[in-house]
Amino acid sequence: MYKPSSSHPITAPSPLSGLPEFSHLGWGHWFTLRDLEVATNRFSKENVIGEGGYGIVYKGCLINGTPVAIKRILNNLGQAEKEFRAEVEAIGHVRHKNLVRLLGYCMEGTHRMLVYEYVNNGNLEQWLHGAMRQHGYLTWEARMKVLIGTAKALAYLHEAIEPKVVHRDIKSSNILIDDDFNAKVSDFGLAKLLGAGKSHVTTRVMGTFGYVAPEYANTGLLNEKSDVYSFGVLLLEAITGRDPVDYSRPPQEVNLVDWLKMMVGSRRSEEVVDPNIEAKPSTRALKRALLTALRCVDPDSEKRPKMGQVVRMLESEEYPIPREDRRHRRARANSSEIESHRDFSDTDKSDNPDSRSESRRNPRT
Repeated sequence: MYKPSSSHPITAPSPLSGLPEFSHLGWGHWFTLRDLEVATNRFSKENVIGEGGYGIVYKGCLINGTPVAIKRILNNLGQAEKEFRAEVEAIGHVRHKNLVRLLGYCMEGTHRMLVYEYVNNGNLEQWLHGAMRQHGYLTWEARMKVLIGTAKALAYLHEAIEPKVVHRDIKSSNILIDDDFNAKVSDFGLAKLLGAGKSHVTTRVMGTFGYVAPEYANTGLLNEKSDVYSFGVLLLEAITGRDPVDYSRPPQEVNLVDWLKMMVGSRRSEEVVDPNIEAKPSTRALKRALLTALRCVDPDSEKRPKMGQVVRMLESEEYPIPREDRRHRRARANSSEIESHRDFSDTDKSDNPDSRSESRRNPRT
């Protein structure tokens, strides 16, 4: 089982220090509508940092000077309530350095808002395909750091807390990046809480096209292996710099997973690396990342690894085992098998009186 390390040093100052009212839920802060209007300059357009089907995200500044991201859920009230509760239940109590921290919320009249720590270095989608590319392209090492951080966050959600949390919308735009290029997994509006060993069947498939696991798309069956598939697509996206689905490419290259399997099957793995990466990864590092990703996107969900195993695969210098080492291991295994056969036949002879007298006449040197 994946063991999370403590995500916040004890000495870290609380972003909520100096604020007057703590929530009756036992965590976070209960903000008033007025608090958040002041923080965002009355939700001014200049402070908008993100928009989606769920609503709008604003940058704000609390009265104690802490910068925050405020998600204002604008769906119809029923759906807003649902997404609000999903997010609060999923990450209200959790603390991990690779998860965006939910600091508090506002429930006033029909208003539903969530207040997060502010992560100010863009998201993985922007670094791979969008606005952040003006600052340069991510190195291979930076990409792997972001992906390993994301894997650790998912391992924590799936394996270290009860009930476990299935995110359901892992994609590059939901992986925020801080100044040190640590990943911060965000946007738990579609998250589902599942008890140990449980799966969930839904009639309404959530998620983003290109990242959704085939069994989830086809049958609505949801468990943590759905997130593992999405992570595999995310890893391939980081390796190649390509979108999961890109209709501007030739037909055989539209679907990233299918194209990559074809390239690996044709022994053209070296050609899949994002051409914008200046210092190419070693063959070993590339193979490690590709094999891990391909295991994650296995069409059979039972064969996909757990996220804790994914972390170990990506961090291990020993994975994959080099071909020479595999040969040596096989050779050692074969020689020890031959030895055991010899021992077995020697034992047989020693139990046979004729062979005992034979062995006395011909002692082994």
